[in-house]
Amino acid sequence: MITDWDDAYANGAHIEGADGYPPRWSDAAAAFRASLGPRAELDMPYGEGERQRFDLFYPEGAPKGLAIFVHGGYWMAFDKSAWSHLAAGGVAAGWAVALPSYTLTPAARITQITEEIGTAVETIATRIDGPIRLAGHSAGGHLVSRMVCQDAPVHAGIQDRIAHVLSISGVHDLRPLRRTRMNDTLRLDGAEAISESPALLAPVDGSRLTAWVGASERPEFIRQTELLANVWTGLGAETRVVRDPERHHFNVIDGLADAGHALCRAFTGDDGFAG
Repeated sequence: MITDWDDAYANGAHIEGADGYPPRWSDAAAAFRASLGPRAELDMPYGEGERQRFDLFYPEGAPKGLAIFVHGGYWMAFDKSAWSHLAAGGVAAGWAVALPSYTLTPAARITQITEEIGTAVETIATRIDGPIRLAGHSAGGHLVSRMVCQDAPVHAGIQDRIAHVLSISGVHDLRPLRRTRMNDTLRLDGAEAISESPALLAPVDGSRLTAWVGASERPEFIRQTELLANVWTGLGAETRVVRDPERHHFNVIDGLADAGHALCRAFTGDDGFAG
């Protein structure tokens, strides 16, 4: 039985050297953007909001399709600029990779953030032909999973192009978050916690999901990962769960920067699952 829900969803307190990760992410992201030169299109708008912007990174040659990564931070922190380096693997594998920012809570409710990501996916998809593959980390895992729910804010023509969703350490049932102090900022009520939980919603027909989590993560993130895959399998989706050995919440995403890593191969479809 969980009695301390704040601790159950606390990551940094259980990761050695946690404070050092954000500056390393930002430095690596800036270096990657600089390395691409004209193959990086930055701060492109998908809406009128200050944070409704995306970066798009092109491979050498024609893209195989579009891969979109959505960052985490409990819908409360970060923007696209801290994660650019995670596009490196997808770009090296021949994909155009986009990273959107979104309005953070409490300025927006999670329902509104979901709508923003839907708009971002649709806007970016008009620029790149071919299949779309989505990945997201933590809160971003929630957001990309929402894009293949039956009530997703994405038009059918775009949704039909989504070949695969990779939710990395995603939060798929939002109801427990109402028991945390974070909810002072998230402002989840009972109705929104249900309507925004992918694990309580039905995926569109033909959905393919990889639910990926670090084996050394907090038990709640492992449970949340397995929950979505389990429920969606029962609703007709093709799903799999991957527990990445010796990975925690902050380094589980590192493999996206390496085209040969199993995580990046899952993102690009080069591992054969939902390719």
